[in-house]
Amino acid sequence: MSSCCAGPERGSTPAARLPDVAWEAAAPAARERTVVAEPSTRGQVLIPAGGFWMGDTHDEAYDGDGEGPARVVELDAFRIDPTAVTNQAFAAFVKATGHVTTAEREGFSAVFHSAYVGDGSDVVGQPEATPWWLAVSGASWRHPDGPGSDVTRRQNHPVVHVSHDDALAYCAWAGKRLPTEAEWEKAARGGLDRARFTWGDELLPRGKWPVNIFTGTFPVENTAENGFATTAPVKTFAPNGYGLFQMSGNTWEWCADWYAADTYTAFGPVDPTGPATGETRVMRGGSYLCHDSYCNRYRVAARSSSHPDSTSGNLGFRCANDA
Repeated sequence: MSSCCAGPERGSTPAARLPDVAWEAAAPAARERTVVAEPSTRGQVLIPAGGFWMGDTHDEAYDGDGEGPARVVELDAFRIDPTAVTNQAFAAFVKATGHVTTAEREGFSAVFHSAYVGDGSDVVGQPEATPWWLAVSGASWRHPDGPGSDVTRRQNHPVVHVSHDDALAYCAWAGKRLPTEAEWEKAARGGLDRARFTWGDELLPRGKWPVNIFTGTFPVENTAENGFATTAPVKTFAPNGYGLFQMSGNTWEWCADWYAADTYTAFGPVDPTGPATGETRVMRGGSYLCHDSYCNRYRVAARSSSHPDSTSGNLGFRCANDA
């Protein structure tokens, strides 16, 4: 079932699932072919082995998110994509395999109210706790703002409305994998030691926006001071110290790990991979809908999670690989 990915207020549970909705299933798409490729590190950035401080060291964590205690984590070297997977790349995967995404199979996905394109007839649900999210029939990676939109002019934007299962299928086809949560945070830090953000400690260094997040008054007015009201092209803002683009803001990114609030105390500090099972998967990085009054999770230590079948207009992924 599709769902949205953010809680109603500061400190709330981030994964608020949309209610069950009635919908008419679309005709099946092309027959899917399961493809598992040989590992491919082409274009990926090498992240060196070694230790880094993981977790919140600024006393800004949300209660219950499990951002601590902060600790030094040791990782083997690994590789990671410099950007989130784009619509263009995902389209190539779909063309090659006939993959039908979770949102397409279920017939709907979550769209932020001000991004929605349509006359309202395809809105099939709206959570009472988070009314700014709309369950929109026909919303998918092909139609990110509803069936009245498409990705023709967004080829270099991150793909959205993809579930954890969709991400795993893409990774298998591309010869890659999802990063572990620890790998994601080390990569996002770009070599900075215990910084608040992926670019440093100041939100607006030299008065300029380094990230695509919600500006204005959430959820009623996005002033788009950073230039974007929804997704931005994947190389819009300057890369971090490792040459990775937009590890913060723009879209949430799926990680390989199952989520647990006690991950940092229950699992050792050497190449941790989280619990063996769970109900939700880790998401990292925040999105264009994060705001300090609502979802201050564009901080590099911030954690969130959602059900593996969750899809929304602000949720994507990037790939990793062994070194």
